[in-house]
Amino acid sequence: MSAESYIAQTDLEVPSVRHTERNLLLVSGAFLLTNVVSVSLGQPLDMLSRHWLHWFVWVACALAGKYALDRWLPRRDQLIFPLVMFLSGWGLIIINRLAPTFADRQALWMVIATFALLMMAVLRQPLNWLRSYRYTMLIIGLCLLIATIVLGRNPSGQAGAPELWLGIGPIFFQPSEALKIILVAFLASYLAEQHPALRTEQLAGDPRRVVFSPRIAGPILLMWGISIVILVWQRDLGTASLFFIVFLILLYVASGSLMILVSGFLLTLLAGFVAYHLFSVVQLRVDIWLNPWPEADSRAYQIVQSLLAFASGAIWGQGIGHGSPGFIPVVHSDFVFAALGEEWGLVGVTVCTAAIATLVARGLRTAIHQNQHPFRALLAVGLSMLIGIQSLMIMAGVLKLIPLTGVTLPFVSYGGSSLLASFVIAGLLLRLSSSEEYPYAAHARD
Repeated sequence: MSAESYIAQTDLEVPSVRHTERNLLLVSGAFLLTNVVSVSLGQPLDMLSRHWLHWFVWVACALAGKYALDRWLPRRDQLIFPLVMFLSGWGLIIINRLAPTFADRQALWMVIATFALLMMAVLRQPLNWLRSYRYTMLIIGLCLLIATIVLGRNPSGQAGAPELWLGIGPIFFQPSEALKIILVAFLASYLAEQHPALRTEQLAGDPRRVVFSPRIAGPILLMWGISIVILVWQRDLGTASLFFIVFLILLYVASGSLMILVSGFLLTLLAGFVAYHLFSVVQLRVDIWLNPWPEADSRAYQIVQSLLAFASGAIWGQGIGHGSPGFIPVVHSDFVFAALGEEWGLVGVTVCTAAIATLVARGLRTAIHQNQHPFRALLAVGLSMLIGIQSLMIMAGVLKLIPLTGVTLPFVSYGGSSLLASFVIAGLLLRLSSSEEYPYAAHARD
């Protein structure tokens, strides 16, 4: 098929794509509207106006995003944007229900994040910058990490709380959220250049040759070192684990060597063993994971209340506004998934999990169709895994399947830095999906 005929064919397919996205946004809006009405019943007038204000903010973001994407990025994956808006809107409703003071901030961050998503999706420059200026980006990211170690603060001001934020007046942001995107882009760009040599070594049939190759050993040690620095100086087990797991997956995808996963797993065990014996926060999380019940009213209070919330939700949930997830400390952030489980039950948990899984699957689908462009393919894998692994870590943590890691649930949890980073990831995936869905047309434009 010629390029001209392919473009003509895909031009005919765009309306159906738009209808699919439009219908999904309408379903999401109707679902959120139903929840707003349910929460608003019996509320005082000042709270009633706040509930509706947040829903209108969501509608404005959805309409603006839909219009801009239709105009400047017509050939894109039709599921990514509706899934992002659905999850973020659901999270905003939960936050407004549990911590109204934080909901206004989250709504403002949603507006900013939507604008960032559109910039990443519509403009060509961000994708090119991530590849062309990878060392500059890496230096900036490492400087942010060092600044956090030296000048880090905690917005709550509590003594002993993790100081993972940098503040400018009343505004705080978490540099690790930007750092994870920068590091994934750096590794994707580096491995894309090394891809032919890595495949040649893999075809040679000696897995040890691949693992101990400087092309692989170097990035492994670099990312392991960064993860250890984050763990030692910031006591941030979740971010350190997320970084290293995602990088191992990227290295495995680029090289095809199973030995990389084995060696990375051994390094993870070594770091975990040392951290358990050196850091009380790691020891605490492991201990309450193994047996929280003897300390259910003290150190393990949070995880025990989380388990009780899931048990109370059962299959259908208590109903929005009828549960008591407020008993869980920091429920609007780290434990928002437990609140969702109590008030929406197993049905809600399944819907949320399926939405995130579908988003990750669409990102991986983009990577598969970009297999002729190693950087784009590896970047799509890395960004998708950031969303997927982070979601899996916090979901499994609040269910006591693994030790708590303290990461947020992407798009749903409270946190401006987390929401902004998640929307930037979605915007980059939208941009990549445009080339994947319509390669001839995309190449003609780019």
